[in-house]
Amino acid sequence: MTDLVKSAGITARRLREALVHLATTPATLDDLIREHALPRRTAEQLLRAAGPDLHTSRNGTLRLPATYRTHFTAQSHPKQPYSPLSADKPVDPAESLKPADSGLPVISSGLSGISDEDLIADMARLVAEVPTDRALDHVSATAETAAKRARWLDETYDLAGAHLVCIGDHDLTSLAVLAVRSDVRVTVVDVDERLLEFIAGRAAERGRAVECWHADLRFGLPPVVAESADLVFTDPPYTPEGVQLFLGRGAQALRDRANGRLVMAYGFSPLTPALGVKVQRAVLDLDLAVEAILPAFNRYHGAQAVGSASDLYVCRPTARTWQVLEKRLSGAAVNMYTHGEHSLEGEAVGRGPAELLAGPVHSVPDQVDLTGDPGPWLLRVLLALNASTLSLQVPNKSPDLIDAKSQASLRAVVAAKYTLRYRRSTPSPRLAIVEAAAVRDGSRTAVGWLLGHAHGKLGNVLREGLVREHGLTKNEARAKVAELVPQAWLEARLLDLPRYAIAALVQALTPESPDHPEPTARPGRP
Repeated sequence: MTDLVKSAGITARRLREALVHLATTPATLDDLIREHALPRRTAEQLLRAAGPDLHTSRNGTLRLPATYRTHFTAQSHPKQPYSPLSADKPVDPAESLKPADSGLPVISSGLSGISDEDLIADMARLVAEVPTDRALDHVSATAETAAKRARWLDETYDLAGAHLVCIGDHDLTSLAVLAVRSDVRVTVVDVDERLLEFIAGRAAERGRAVECWHADLRFGLPPVVAESADLVFTDPPYTPEGVQLFLGRGAQALRDRANGRLVMAYGFSPLTPALGVKVQRAVLDLDLAVEAILPAFNRYHGAQAVGSASDLYVCRPTARTWQVLEKRLSGAAVNMYTHGEHSLEGEAVGRGPAELLAGPVHSVPDQVDLTGDPGPWLLRVLLALNASTLSLQVPNKSPDLIDAKSQASLRAVVAAKYTLRYRRSTPSPRLAIVEAAAVRDGSRTAVGWLLGHAHGKLGNVLREGLVREHGLTKNEARAKVAELVPQAWLEARLLDLPRYAIAALVQALTPESPDHPEPTARPGRP
């Protein structure tokens, strides 16, 4: 029976509830199907798996031993962790969180034991502090919404031991879920460097860990995240292009193709139903089955054009989803936001650095056009390309060029690989040229070797660099790597680390110098 329940992955909750039902109150097969929304074939399979433990009375009611209740409501099991069942049914998803002083029972607290009142108060503090970029369509969800999402996900799915991936997370769903369930693995993939640093830092302050990875989803998903998730949550840009891209990358992140789910926040104005149809068509074009739409589940500070609200979609992949993904996402390097230069009305972004970031580049160009860079491309192209000289054309208002401190910060990160010269307002007031010259014998140091092998697996590259620079044995170098970086990074590429993590790792490998700024985070912080 345990193996059957385990095979259902995060969707095992209904099976466990049905077993607990029969271990508590006798029921007919019809009752079991109706009460727990189980397909008849699944209910019959469950009963067969019980074997001689299942008792059938003369009037046709079924019952299981009381031990089933204890086993399948437990918070953990030696072979498989379970999310606790706090009630016979999950919370009604249409209900809001109940005020702490209402006298009504509090929704299940998961493992953390945090009350609704404390959860909302903590999320309110985080929402007030989170960095925001209007060009990325950032609109903050309310603290109540973040808390309700976490509670609903915990009450609907078996999250204990599961891997939740948030594709974009300005709403801080990652932190809310960890506040409710400490035994879930949480990963965030986002293009916003400041947001990734904020989430990792706030998680660490609370004694939690969030794996944060940088990605411009138009160019792909970090390989370390692909096919790893049991559940994906996303609140994408509300355009057909944005919704399809974020859901498509989310599908690529799923490990469990049979039971995995994609949960999405999306809303459209009642005045523009045609836009809603376009977005829903984009969802269906991925061959995703829309399992549920919970109306006005999410509320926002802003987004008044859509009534400061959005619905919660639950999508399930089909066998054909995996066949159409590559085709649907092959032209994903497009504008998809509703504001700024990368909005649908902005200039086409082009392919950008997609080919340069995908894998080692054997034919390195002398000049690289990064005029569509929204911010993070410059550093990552400098890491990706190994050349004697490079000339990169970028926006004059690039965050790496905007002031002397920013320029010094970029120089410090790549100092072991390139020396940089900045030519602002060249060849026009809107553009700038960054000239990079390779550092002689830079690869002799561990940090230089690391920067020159940004496409390789971080654990292997760093170990080799330490052996080359310090003459360590492989075992000694492996032990040193374990001190420098967390386990989750070993199979990842340097290119996929958030910028704060790259800078901190570089500084940890670099001899102390007054030219190097203080790190914003320790290298070992996920």
